[in-house]
Amino acid sequence: MKYKIAQLLNKAVTKIILAIILGFIVGAIVLAFAGYNPFDCYSMMVTSIFSSPLNIVQVMILTMPNILTGLSVAFAFKTGLFNIGAEGQYLVGAMAAVIIGSKLNLPPGINIIVIMIVAILAAGLYGAFAGLLKAKFGIHEVITTIMLNWIALYFNNYLISVPGIGIKNTQYSVAINHNAWTNLLVNWKETPHGQAFLASHQTLSTILLATDINYGIIIAIAVAILIWFVLYKTTFGYQVRAVGLNKDAAEFAGIGVKKNIIMTMFIAGGLAGLAGALQMAGSLPHALVTLAASPGYGFNGITVALMANSSPVGCIFTALLLSGLQFGGSTIQMNLGAPSEVVNIMIGVIVFFVAVASMFTMISEKMKKRRVKNGH
Repeated sequence: MKYKIAQLLNKAVTKIILAIILGFIVGAIVLAFAGYNPFDCYSMMVTSIFSSPLNIVQVMILTMPNILTGLSVAFAFKTGLFNIGAEGQYLVGAMAAVIIGSKLNLPPGINIIVIMIVAILAAGLYGAFAGLLKAKFGIHEVITTIMLNWIALYFNNYLISVPGIGIKNTQYSVAINHNAWTNLLVNWKETPHGQAFLASHQTLSTILLATDINYGIIIAIAVAILIWFVLYKTTFGYQVRAVGLNKDAAEFAGIGVKKNIIMTMFIAGGLAGLAGALQMAGSLPHALVTLAASPGYGFNGITVALMANSSPVGCIFTALLLSGLQFGGSTIQMNLGAPSEVVNIMIGVIVFFVAVASMFTMISEKMKKRRVKNGH
């Protein structure tokens, strides 16, 4: 019985679930000390999401970029790289999408595919540059990706001042062409038949007209499954994981470590860039905006990847959890006056305990190896 419990506790999923529970417990303690009833706050967070289809849709819209940036960070983790640059790569993908999407006027289905490919390539090359510096010169990817984040942010703001891209005397760029939008039934709902139908179906009308509901979430889930397949069912994925586990052993086995580092960062960058492209195509204003600070999706991706223990499929669920917590946090502040920052505390605690669990696993493995080496 004890052995089975030990086996269960040693599973990655169990550790993540326990970390989430501990995060909620710490959040409850913080709320109680601040003078708020934790049960009322948590109940409000849950009911606010499921109280209307509109709120569920809003959480889904938040989830899409979090899945893709989470995949970006998780994929890099598999090679032992810490891609803090998902934020900058997201912005590069968004910029590429707007530049191409505002100029192209291809048929709807083809237009968005071209935009996504260009965004993936642009952001992928941006990520690969950090990988190249790591592989060739040993410059740590954390340093380079932080710097590249700032470059992307300021270049975004610069683009808005460029004639033909930025709209004069505004903080916006030109928008992506209407036929590249990924919003659900984007053309139909503007037809007389669509308007007549929506007029008699209030709930559907609210969802389609009052939200940015789009099929980006479906693409994000499909990409997560694809990344899982690449990592665990292909030779390239095996090489990526081998490099992440032990670079020296991988090199001794004939695996090109430097090539894999560059390719991994290219794919990681492309995933974050895809998030930027889909966000531009699926959400208002479908354009770049002058930024005082980064939008935060790339940094959300770090949280998503850590909570998922770098599992591609796990990123779907942790992105959904993160988006739900962020949405719920805003509602408890509006309705109960409770500080929304408690959500950030909960997320921080969850990430902390996931990291601690991983650290203890590493220590345990080292102790086992030492005992075997000493003949015990």
